[in-house]
Amino acid sequence: MNSDKKVVVTCAITGLLTDPKKFNVPVTPREMAMATQQAFDAGATIVHTHFRSQQPGLGAWPTWDLKEVGDILGAIRSQVPGMIINMSTGLVGNDISGPAACLEAFKPEMAACNAGSLNYLKIRQDGVWAWPPILFDNPVEKVKRFLDVMSANNIIPEFECFDTGIVRSVAMYQANGMFQGDAHLSFVMGVDSGMPANPSLLAILKDELPPNSHWQVIATGPGREKIWNLHRKCIELGGNVRTGLEDTFYLPNGDKAMDNGQLVDALVKIVRETGREVASPGEARIIMGINK
Repeated sequence: MNSDKKVVVTCAITGLLTDPKKFNVPVTPREMAMATQQAFDAGATIVHTHFRSQQPGLGAWPTWDLKEVGDILGAIRSQVPGMIINMSTGLVGNDISGPAACLEAFKPEMAACNAGSLNYLKIRQDGVWAWPPILFDNPVEKVKRFLDVMSANNIIPEFECFDTGIVRSVAMYQANGMFQGDAHLSFVMGVDSGMPANPSLLAILKDELPPNSHWQVIATGPGREKIWNLHRKCIELGGNVRTGLEDTFYLPNGDKAMDNGQLVDALVKIVRETGREVASPGEARIIMGINK
């Protein structure tokens, strides 16, 4: 099968703040490794990793502690050596020393690079904020500092884009020389104050990509049908795809997913229904330009 028919599948296994006491998200190194194994066995070749504190009672909170992060990544690499690791880096504020130190210490094949700022909002039906409005601040200077660390450590950036203007900004980063090589973009769709999970937007977003870009959809938020229809449209338009308990808890039929493997199974089924096929680990490395 031609390489342009192949779809790279990513699994985001845990997310940033989902409470493990309420939802079946992995937290410990062993849990993270086993969740990665489930995703890999189902057809995912990239694991998107957030890191949770291993301190008692803090499993819902992120950590950049080098030992904790190292233990998690070590467990994943030992359990599933063929899996490509895509490390999360997102954080509010100007101090990137935590994720930067982790990038330098562990040199994952890929890492997320949030490509622009977003007012992170959610409103309740009575007009009250669901949480105090948050600015997820990613000014150009902060983006460049992340890209400099990634470039120095041979890490491919995956640009997470929450709105159309952020998608367009990636081409300007490329023209400015902030990164080298083909661009890898994720359209984050379904955040209430970002791009909606609307399949009709995908053709427009695709037209705004830099030449020779690789792209995928991160579909999140309520509305099971919207999320899975968005994945299907993305595949039909030639994109790659991502799922996992960070993004959704629900399968296409409305059942609650018990683990990450079930979500990847459902996504792989859609890939094949569209006439495409899932990339193997070796094929995914070639497609994504990974040379380590």
